[in-house]
Amino acid sequence: MTSDQLVAVPETALPTLRGAVTGLPSYVPGRRSAGADIAALASNESHYEPLPAAVAAVAHAAGTMNRYPDSAAVELRERIARHLGVTAGEIAVGPGSVGVLQQIITGLCDAGDEVIFAWRSFEAYPILVELAGARPVPLPLDDAEGHDLDAMAAAVTDRTKVILLCTPNNPTGVPIGHERIEAFLQAVPSSVLVVIDEAYVEYADAGSGPDSLALYRRYPNVCILRTFSKAYGLAGLRVGYAIATQAIAEGLHRTALPFAVSALAQKAAIASLDAGEEMAARVAAVKLERARIAAELEAHGWTLQPSQGNFLWIRANEQLLATLVDAFNTAGIMVRAYQGDGVRITVADPASNNRVLRLLATHTA
Repeated sequence: MTSDQLVAVPETALPTLRGAVTGLPSYVPGRRSAGADIAALASNESHYEPLPAAVAAVAHAAGTMNRYPDSAAVELRERIARHLGVTAGEIAVGPGSVGVLQQIITGLCDAGDEVIFAWRSFEAYPILVELAGARPVPLPLDDAEGHDLDAMAAAVTDRTKVILLCTPNNPTGVPIGHERIEAFLQAVPSSVLVVIDEAYVEYADAGSGPDSLALYRRYPNVCILRTFSKAYGLAGLRVGYAIATQAIAEGLHRTALPFAVSALAQKAAIASLDAGEEMAARVAAVKLERARIAAELEAHGWTLQPSQGNFLWIRANEQLLATLVDAFNTAGIMVRAYQGDGVRITVADPASNNRVLRLLATHTA
């Protein structure tokens, strides 16, 4: 066929995205630092460098990056299982806990099925649900910025497949107590998977949230979601995991992208677990800074809910939020603003935290 014989393709014949995709909001990551004088407190990363053992493990593994990783992550799953007192068959891994959550929703939800979660909570929840063709059912937080479990239980229908409980909640930092979750589990059908998302569990004070492993052992419809991105400092390597019954865990393996967790990430995660005491010392320092910041802000008249994450939450109306965001931007401090709700500030090193304190001391709630 010559060039003068080419047939014009009508525009209507061009590929188009699914309606569920074109209507999705984009996930908004925390802004990145643009210079040494910028305090990057918008993403809930660890401000510490990776644990030395993790760096060494990555350096050693770098020489094999021409090979595919173990898609089943057997060594990592066995190490996590020993750490938690479960079996490797009850562990599923993925590219961060959000990657594992996508595997969960994909594995359990058909088109039109429902996923219940609190709002405001982790921003990826509604995106992952809609992407799977399921229906998100967000329910408002209670007056204490926590989950309204009574409303969530009442919202269950015969189409409900998954319920997401974020504890401590992102972005408010409020945990869900053990007794409250146990009562909730007794109220919802055992056919509904209840995912306890504990991305920040290492930062939580003992007893502030649930004993999720005890709940999992008693209620087989519980799934626990955790990550190495926060306290372990491996956000850039993307590795998280779920604890679930072997049947659910096997399904998560089936819905995972092959080789999704790199060999470097697997080795770093194992090394980080082996360096648990050093990680715990870093977490303790963050918790001390969290308490210090909260106490000083409250002394200046700010009202805060006690946070159990590595961040603090300030509820703010649109006017106050605009004022704060402008002030933080001017001061070179990156924080995470949530339109209509408030601002989340990651706890970092004392110098960065002091910059936050100095700024907020000049403003009023």
